[in-house]
Amino acid sequence: MAEHQRGEQQRGGQYQQQQQQQKQPMMMTAVKAATAATAGGSMLLLSGLTLAGTVIALTIATPLLVIFSPVLVPAAIAMMLLAAGFVTSGGFGVAALSVLSWMYRYLTGKHPPGADQLEHAKARLASKARDIKESAQHRVELET
Repeated sequence: MAEHQRGEQQRGGQYQQQQQQQKQPMMMTAVKAATAATAGGSMLLLSGLTLAGTVIALTIATPLLVIFSPVLVPAAIAMMLLAAGFVTSGGFGVAALSVLSWMYRYLTGKHPPGADQLEHAKARLASKARDIKESAQHRVELET
């Protein structure tokens, strides 16, 4: 009998927990919706202000751009070429560092990616060199 009462108490407690768990998702959903609306509204307001500022700045700057365009266009082209040169230089520098790092790992025996292909190519090249040497020696012997 006591076990039956404990079972019913546990079931009653579980029912109350389920009801609380159902209320929590509804409250969480409402909190999430309010937070999303607040964040979205503020982002939309900032977007509108940015658009208005951009239009005003463009309206003010357009006459200046037209007046100074004979100077600004070549300057902009020169700046683009300089930027491209720096980016290319940086890319080549990164490539050189990665090659040096690979070579260091290869030479210290750490077996970097692609080392097997290099070993295979080295073996094939040595084999071809040996074949050419033997062929040349054979031709020299035939001529004498």
